[in-house]
Amino acid sequence: MEDGVVDKPRRADAQRNKEALLDAAAAIFVTSGVEAPVRDIAARAGVGTATIYRHFPTRADLIIAVYRHQVEACAEAGPALLASGATPYTALGRWIDLFVDFLVTKHGLAAVLQPGNPGFDTLHAYFIDRLVPVCARLLDAAVASGEIRPGLRAYELMRGIGNLCIGANGDPHYDARRLVGLLVAGLRA
Repeated sequence: MEDGVVDKPRRADAQRNKEALLDAAAAIFVTSGVEAPVRDIAARAGVGTATIYRHFPTRADLIIAVYRHQVEACAEAGPALLASGATPYTALGRWIDLFVDFLVTKHGLAAVLQPGNPGFDTLHAYFIDRLVPVCARLLDAAVASGEIRPGLRAYELMRGIGNLCIGANGDPHYDARRLVGLLVAGLRA
């Protein structure tokens, strides 16, 4: 067999391991913060700690990769939800739920990646460039179907959701998801 044929299964396995690792890291970051032990992330992903360090030599590398992975997952979910959702409004609501989940992790990442840090600025631009168009497409579809009122820009909606999610930090009585649900319900035509 050619080298390319033999290498493909390993590459696919390595990619699956990397994705499992990023999903596990995101979940651990939500519950334990970005300073969670690498061994906890490895255990959740079903890989050894050496695998984590092979892919991400530093914690900052891992944090940035988790952020980018979550942005991509959220960006890819929008069109899929629109194609499979009962209505554009339903797709928008489900996408917003994913976006809220992402924001919960993002706020933990923000503790490490502060504005002014070159990594933060690059990631923030990436976030805006990838997610605003997805949200806009979902909003446009819901407006076109007559389910929500026109006039709201995607960036405004995302910023409002983000601001509601910030309030959840450290307050067990604050239910950001409920407040975001009220915001989304208020979009109805």
